[in-house]
Amino acid sequence: MRALGPGSVSSFLKIILDVVFVALWIGLGAVALMMLAALLFSFNPDLIDNFSIRAGDAEIISRGPVLLGGLAAAALYLAGVLVIVERLRRIFATLTAGDPFHPENVRRLRVIGLVLAGLEIGRYVIYGLGMWALPGADIQRPEFSPTAWFSVLVVFVLAEVFREGARLRREAELTI
Repeated sequence: MRALGPGSVSSFLKIILDVVFVALWIGLGAVALMMLAALLFSFNPDLIDNFSIRAGDAEIISRGPVLLGGLAAAALYLAGVLVIVERLRRIFATLTAGDPFHPENVRRLRVIGLVLAGLEIGRYVIYGLGMWALPGADIQRPEFSPTAWFSVLVVFVLAEVFREGARLRREAELTI
């Protein structure tokens, strides 16, 4: 089976990314609706006073603003993943077209690397905000993830490989 071009593995992966892309938009819409509901319920605190989200024996969220903040964090995370999947869709579209070293792929990979780094940093920021907003809560401290940071570095290295490939392709096009 071929890796590039129509009917290849890359075109199959592009289809999967298209499905994930739609699912992420649906998920982001659902989170936005939940945020709207939490915001509306916060105007009448009696409606949300008895509402709580529990994990085992621990109550996690019982206040409207905290619920809204948690949903906002989820929306930001989903938006980050949506950006990554959208850029991957565009990269795989060039692979399906048989043009892997398209100059835009370099920028797309760099954006993916930056968003991956932002998502990883966001875990620590959300933890800090959670500790600040819920001082008595037992919030699990995020572990340092060498795999995530390794992935960020790999994506940036791949961006440079694609940049070099695009440069070599430009040079080959100028050769008579």
